[in-house]
Amino acid sequence: MEKKIKAALFDLDGVVFDTEPQYSVFWGSQCRRYHPEAPGLENRIKGQTLQQIFDENFSGPLAPEQPAIVERLNHFESNMDFIYVPGFEDFIHMLRRKGVKTAVVTSSNQAKMDAVYRKRPAFRELFDQILTSEDFSESKPAPDCYLTAAARFGASPDECLVFEDSINGLRSGMAARMTVVGLSTTNAPEVIAPLCHLIIPDYTALPAALLGRLE
Repeated sequence: MEKKIKAALFDLDGVVFDTEPQYSVFWGSQCRRYHPEAPGLENRIKGQTLQQIFDENFSGPLAPEQPAIVERLNHFESNMDFIYVPGFEDFIHMLRRKGVKTAVVTSSNQAKMDAVYRKRPAFRELFDQILTSEDFSESKPAPDCYLTAAARFGASPDECLVFEDSINGLRSGMAARMTVVGLSTTNAPEVIAPLCHLIIPDYTALPAALLGRLE
């Protein structure tokens, strides 16, 4: 028998906020500028930390460009619209009424979160914990971030739900041996199907199999 859910762990972009289209615009512009030979690179780097993106794609001869990219990114994020994925607010309030612990587990850094807090002052009140890239040594697709979040709640992996949209994020949740819910906000359902247990387009129509574990 499956255990009742004790903690719900959420990635940020594409899971809490519908920001992935905005990031695709930003990283698309940077990738076309620096890597015109690699069309679609902005889609392959989704779910990575900024340091991972730099290490894999903007190192060596491009390393001197990193400060300029960071400056552009900070400016871009300070002007982003942080719009909740449909149904998210109702769902998170339901979880809290049921006593389920909630956490953001994101590869974003603290500077990005400060931009979120400025635009959404009540955001922190929705979660018991907010973990950023500064809180774990290995980033997604390693399971460390989700295992760290579970440990903070004293929850075992089989008592945790992970909500993810990116390939790296989904792999992270699966590697942590948690129940992974994939949101098809960034990738098509057929792409993420092998990397999660359930697929939802948003939070407006949650499957009975998921709701049953919250009772």
